[in-house]
Amino acid sequence: MDIASAHELWDADPGWLNTASYGLPPRHAFEELQAVLTEWRHGSGDWKPWDAYVSRSRAAFARLVGAPVADVTVSSTVSQIMSTVATALPPGARVVVPEIEFTSNLFPWAVAAEVEAVPADRLADAVTGSTAAVAFSLVQSATGYVAPLQDIVAAARAHGALVIADASQACGWLPVDVEGIDALACAAYKWLMAPRGAAFGYLSPRLRERMRPLAANWYGGADEGGSYYGPPLRLAPDARAFDLSPAWFSYVGAAPAIELLDELGVERIRDHNVALANRFRAGLGLEPSDSAIVSVDAPGERLEAAGIRAAVRAGKVRASFHVYTTADDVDRALDALTRP
Repeated sequence: MDIASAHELWDADPGWLNTASYGLPPRHAFEELQAVLTEWRHGSGDWKPWDAYVSRSRAAFARLVGAPVADVTVSSTVSQIMSTVATALPPGARVVVPEIEFTSNLFPWAVAAEVEAVPADRLADAVTGSTAAVAFSLVQSATGYVAPLQDIVAAARAHGALVIADASQACGWLPVDVEGIDALACAAYKWLMAPRGAAFGYLSPRLRERMRPLAANWYGGADEGGSYYGPPLRLAPDARAFDLSPAWFSYVGAAPAIELLDELGVERIRDHNVALANRFRAGLGLEPSDSAIVSVDAPGERLEAAGIRAAVRAGKVRASFHVYTTADDVDRALDALTRP
């Protein structure tokens, strides 16, 4: 399926340029969720088929980031995943972060360690022998800046530091591979187009050896379905040990959406998204970029009056472009911003 044909799978109203806030579900994902909600409403179904969507989602996300399924944990938020990852740090650890970083990947380190904030383009240079970890977003939510991952990984490996990435604004449009990354967390309600309440984490085996499952629960049990009651502690030997008991309905929507992304191919989605973002940039007289997120000084009220839904972050209009975005959406926004 090409991207142009895939547009027919969504029911997006014209002018939606706000996927960086939340993504829109493909129609079949929405319909599957409605069917399950009807079962819940009437008590006509069992929860185990709903739970099967969690396994499907985990596998689809693993394919998306090139990870073994056994290394993927499920959660509800990025901050919960990162707070558990923080248990791998020794007392007094130093964590290097960007000066502008979403707090779900900042506050956990501020609680657990000594944080050093540096400009985003200086992260690799700031890693030294005293650095325990470097934590950053693969794509910065306010600006769309795409981090130089390979440079950061090389610097961290040279100094024995952990590499911890928030992929919430990357997975789904930017090709992501966990090679060289110790922990990666992703909220699924943005570019993965899932209901809020589903999140995924890649936890490398070497990292898990140093972590503590602070939110241990029945869902992380070694014997799935056999860890409801009583001691002893018996957690799964892989990343499932760090699972949160899932919000089932969020994963009912997540599984078909992420599977569709895998089917379409993230490389093609990236090319589509970045081309539209650069069409928008060109219409405003800006140089092209490599991001699906564009942050500009512009009169946001003119977009709102024209029915264009974007966001304002860090004092600037933030427009974001995904697989269901069309050239007409871009041109509507440009007309609103540039007409006399």
